[in-house]
Amino acid sequence: MRLISSLAALAASVLFVPLAFSQPVPIDFSTAGYAANSRPIPAAPVRVTVSPAPGDNTARIQRALDYIGSLPPATNGLRGAVLLLKGRHEILGGLLITNSGVVLRGQGVNDTTLVAAGLDRRTLIRVQGTRASLANGSVRITDSVPVGATVIPVVEVAMFKPGSAVCITRPSTIAWIEKLRASEFGGGISGGWKPGSRDIVWDRVVKSVDGNRITLDSPITTALERESGAYISPISPIGRISEVGIENLTLESTYDPANAKDENHSWCAITMEDAADSWVRQVIFKHFAASAVALYETCHRITVQDCVSLAPVSEIGGYRRHTFFTMGQQTLFLRCFAEHGRHDFSVGHCAAGPNVFVQCEAREALDDSGPIESWASGVLYDNVTIDGNAITLGFRPGNNAAIGWSAANCVLWNCSASVIRCWNPPGASNWSFGSWASFEGDGVWKSSNDFIKPDSLFAAQLDARLGANASGGASVPASRRLQLMPRPREESSNPPLDKAQELAAVAHQPPPQLRDYILAASQRDPIPSEPGDAKRAEDISPSSSRREEAQTSNRQSATGNQQLTITNGWLTIDGKLLIGGSANVTWWRGSIRPNEVGSLGLGITRFTPGRIGTGLTDDLGEVADTLIARGQAALDHNYGLWYDRRRDDHERVRRINGDVLPPFYEQPFARSGEGTAWLGLSKYDLTKFNPWYWSRLQQFADICEERGLVLFHQNYFQHNILEAGAHWADSPWRSANNINNTGFPEPPPYAGDKRIFQAELFYDVTHPVRRKLHEGYIRQCLDNFTSNANVIQFTSAEFTGPLPFMQFWLDTIAEWEKSEIRNRKSAIHPLIALSCTKDVQDAILADKQRSATVDVIDFRYWWRTDKGEFAPPGGKNLSPRQFERQWKGGRPNEVNLASMASEYRVLHPHKAVICDFDTAGWAWVCAGGSLPRLPRTTDPKLLAAIPQMWTWQADVEKKTYVLGKPGRYYLAYGGGELDLSGETGSFRMNMVNQRSGEVTPGEIVKAGGKVKLPNATVLWLTKE
Repeated sequence: MRLISSLAALAASVLFVPLAFSQPVPIDFSTAGYAANSRPIPAAPVRVTVSPAPGDNTARIQRALDYIGSLPPATNGLRGAVLLLKGRHEILGGLLITNSGVVLRGQGVNDTTLVAAGLDRRTLIRVQGTRASLANGSVRITDSVPVGATVIPVVEVAMFKPGSAVCITRPSTIAWIEKLRASEFGGGISGGWKPGSRDIVWDRVVKSVDGNRITLDSPITTALERESGAYISPISPIGRISEVGIENLTLESTYDPANAKDENHSWCAITMEDAADSWVRQVIFKHFAASAVALYETCHRITVQDCVSLAPVSEIGGYRRHTFFTMGQQTLFLRCFAEHGRHDFSVGHCAAGPNVFVQCEAREALDDSGPIESWASGVLYDNVTIDGNAITLGFRPGNNAAIGWSAANCVLWNCSASVIRCWNPPGASNWSFGSWASFEGDGVWKSSNDFIKPDSLFAAQLDARLGANASGGASVPASRRLQLMPRPREESSNPPLDKAQELAAVAHQPPPQLRDYILAASQRDPIPSEPGDAKRAEDISPSSSRREEAQTSNRQSATGNQQLTITNGWLTIDGKLLIGGSANVTWWRGSIRPNEVGSLGLGITRFTPGRIGTGLTDDLGEVADTLIARGQAALDHNYGLWYDRRRDDHERVRRINGDVLPPFYEQPFARSGEGTAWLGLSKYDLTKFNPWYWSRLQQFADICEERGLVLFHQNYFQHNILEAGAHWADSPWRSANNINNTGFPEPPPYAGDKRIFQAELFYDVTHPVRRKLHEGYIRQCLDNFTSNANVIQFTSAEFTGPLPFMQFWLDTIAEWEKSEIRNRKSAIHPLIALSCTKDVQDAILADKQRSATVDVIDFRYWWRTDKGEFAPPGGKNLSPRQFERQWKGGRPNEVNLASMASEYRVLHPHKAVICDFDTAGWAWVCAGGSLPRLPRTTDPKLLAAIPQMWTWQADVEKKTYVLGKPGRYYLAYGGGELDLSGETGSFRMNMVNQRSGEVTPGEIVKAGGKVKLPNATVLWLTKE
């Protein structure tokens, strides 16, 4: 068979391994899988056994895994196995494997079940190593390198030695993007690939160095043209873990059987990151929403074999049911079966390959298999069957996800599907050999609707590379270890008479099924599952768990009371003034592309299935760390502008399907499982609440108390109901998006077919349905934090609503508090902020009954400047920024803010006053303002003294503001005079450095008269 490639000139220089058949493609896929298939998956000795116990088994199993991780590894890298004994092991958390050589094993797929219980969306088992880092320096690749090559010409080789780890980078340049016509995907609005957004990076090991040529252990899968700017870099140190296995058990997620689209349960069964030479085998998966196994971009040489995924439970939508998914390199999925999945055998963003699926089957598939994100290269689908859907190699249209060319230099071999799409991208090829389907595309086709020899390309390449291996004293092909299910493919079109009788006899029974063959894997390849003399989990001391030791140490390192309290009208923690501004969460932007996620701001309720990290599903501890590192005291949280990032295009159209794009900005309400909302998933039920969303907020509130931080909880987000109509299109409150008959007009009355003005209806609490829904929702906002002191409740982000809604909100809170006291459910009084326009704010504060509910006065929707007062009226159907566009007076400086703080602290001395301006510094605090933006190095003694003081003196004209506690302290900002005529004795005038907050002792002054204050200074006067 001749070579067929649009890169024929390049491919001619590839150094092929001698094969027993004529090589039809330039890529050798046989290095995919555990240890590049050079040795079989090992059987780790059992070191610890865990018997099932009633209730949550998370800590017991995790302790066993950590204990194994603490043992010394054997020469083969294995430390040992945790054996889960027969029965159902229920866990309410997730398991984490972070050490090499650790295996989690059951006593049989039908005998041991690990159950992800509860409502959390966590991954059941995470395998997580440490990210490898690049060493200093890189070397330019000097010449073009064809697809499938393992030899790389470089400028110099001094930093490379056999056995060293390297990465080869092919930059995504403007020239390459334009060649692929990927700079725009329609509409003339750009949205295409950007330079650097689709770099291809191969992780490899140097086999040999010869002159200026480096030979790698596995081929590259996209050509490196001379002008591409490709380069090679050493990797140091190697952080990924290896020799990790999960095997011989069933993983199951609980779910609500009354809701066939329930998503309040575990989404992913197994995920792996920063892992190599590891495996998942003989595992059954049941009811997970997203993936049975997901291998992310830092995975290498992983085998997933003899696995079955059954009865997934989720919405039928984007990033659900990606059953067997890889973004890694040299990963092998061997004999895997899935039912009712979407993108069952799929490959992610710029996966560098080679990646291989061999003898896999999707039954009643709900979407296609194939690469589903941009430019996955070097993927082999070998004997893969997609029942009822397609296999797609080629171009994925649409500018929402900007995927474009998803497959390059990929191969189909003896595959079957309803439709097979095979298209050639510019400068690359995709091949289909022996495929059965309806066909689309200009790719390379051979023997369509016919079988091709050899039966398996992967098996043939494996034999060609490794040759015959000794096994049981006999010389057998290396492919024998694959244990492929026999597929009878003898001549049957015109058989002789005796053969026809034989075929007729066989036809009385269904043919052998791959699922049955997989489930019988334990007979072909038994995994040792006897306890022997292994330890019991009960015999392991808690101190054996290094993770538990670290957690205990972290808890013990937190000193004092970290709870937020209001002391004399000041926000304090541990008796000290809380300082620092607030940070906002991201409303809607995002990406799951690895090179972009880290720069997308903070989030608490942002969710990416199976992924943890900044911009994905944020690690809440890391969010807290970021606030502390920035010197910020609070996180200002509001729910996302919309759930689905397809809506980033600001269109108002009904979506064609439920292929929603992550990261998802989760909403407070639960989906009903009924009907179809505007974005293609089921409608919301506003009487039920999203447990994942609310648990995340509660978890972060817990962390705030541990770390001395504060959560600003914005109950609503006004941005949805004013301004651009797209903000309303997917809102849970919109009538088309819920099952609650909210009564908003449908279709929405978009002004100019573009804008939305639904605030008047939204804030109308006379509507019987909406009023009851608002009451239930406000109560949920309070119920969620009954044990959290470090939460301040706000009405809404961007609130310019009318007085009646603010009154209703406060009345609902007051009634809730009475109910809580009556039922004795809560010992913590919720802190309530009055955050609104000036007219609404003043009206509430003048209302004795409602003012009593308010703890904090927030200035963010009105202010004063030297040019006047910006005080838009409430309830006039414009957003804050729309009002501000009409205001020409600018924003306030710190003295402007101080005048506001002083006025309201005098009128309401027991309420804390905060603002949303970074200019709130020393003048602000000396006027009585809380949460000042003071330096983190401010003297702790001063921070402890301020909450003991009250607003003492204010001179707006002279810009002088003074706090005081007679007989003890005074803190003064500005010039003018300080009246000490009522004092006796002497005071020391300590100078406060406004940049550092450090205090320097100064001169002593006598009391009994007026003291001249130096201009533009901050002075702390202390009684001598």
